[in-house]
Amino acid sequence: MELSFRWYGENDPVKLQDIKQIPNMNHIVSAIYDVPVGNVWEIERIEALKSSVEKEGLALSVIESLPVHESIKLGENNRDQLIANYKESLKNLGESGIKTVCYNFMPVFDWTRTDLHHRLQDGSETLLYDHEYVQTIDPVTTNLNLPGWDESYTKAEMAALIEKYRTMTDDDLWENLGYFLNEVLPVAIEHDINLTIHPDDPPWSIFGIPRIIRSKESYDKLVTINNAKNNGICFCTGSLGCLEENDLPEMIRAFGDHIHFVHMRNIKRLDNHSFVETGHLSKDGSVDMKAVIKALKDINYKGTIRPDHGRMIWGETGKAGYGLFDRALGATYINGLIEGVNQS
Repeated sequence: MELSFRWYGENDPVKLQDIKQIPNMNHIVSAIYDVPVGNVWEIERIEALKSSVEKEGLALSVIESLPVHESIKLGENNRDQLIANYKESLKNLGESGIKTVCYNFMPVFDWTRTDLHHRLQDGSETLLYDHEYVQTIDPVTTNLNLPGWDESYTKAEMAALIEKYRTMTDDDLWENLGYFLNEVLPVAIEHDINLTIHPDDPPWSIFGIPRIIRSKESYDKLVTINNAKNNGICFCTGSLGCLEENDLPEMIRAFGDHIHFVHMRNIKRLDNHSFVETGHLSKDGSVDMKAVIKALKDINYKGTIRPDHGRMIWGETGKAGYGLFDRALGATYINGLIEGVNQS
């Protein structure tokens, strides 16, 4: 198990020089953030990103994310050209030595929260999802934007996308995911890239839109599409942990051959599908973090783990969930868990 840290490029207020001072931190998770979704990632841009990381003595180990265009998820007529572009980007990443690529298949909304500045009892600020509040909102008829929504869409564009997805079933979305994977996995396999799908966040339907990557049953269906190890999983304890029925250690042991990237964060489940993000410690939330590390040890997991969303503590400001201080504390905690299970 190798620790990694997400970095948002040269404009990230968290600098590589800070990240490398975290004990046992050698790997960076990043992406090219200014290429429009659907366009090819040119090899020169990939090499430039890789070089900026390596000059600080770190390794660019995971690309998160190589986004999937909405037309692919919708199964529209232009998807073949967009998939061809995706395959070219994968080829370029493989030729640059990148072995793990994360993506998601969430329609329209990547992650959704209702509050980026929820204050915990200790005075820290964190992310909150209030499901009852979300149920009162229709993004087609209101002007409200929630944290995590893609602001590149105009109001009319977002409304049109939502209406298209509302005509789809889970089976329709699965069919489009299968089409996409059957096209891109041969390229991933040829270049020894593990594609890892991130679970839906939150792992249930919102706004009448299908969401399909959320449970053990989802992963059973995923590996049925193609059982190659390259058809992989980004195992996010925070997203999957929102559903009490998800037994995270059991899921890790069941799909160990397909898990190539791990997000470790803790959440506290509240009433009626609401949840709040907490510090990483098991006692602070609903996820048994030690049991997760123990399960990863049991499957002999050799991939990267990154401390996921952190609180804002000690007066730090910046990108919500992605400050330095609390994620560094999370990394230190994960270090201790790994050492503990390795010695037990």
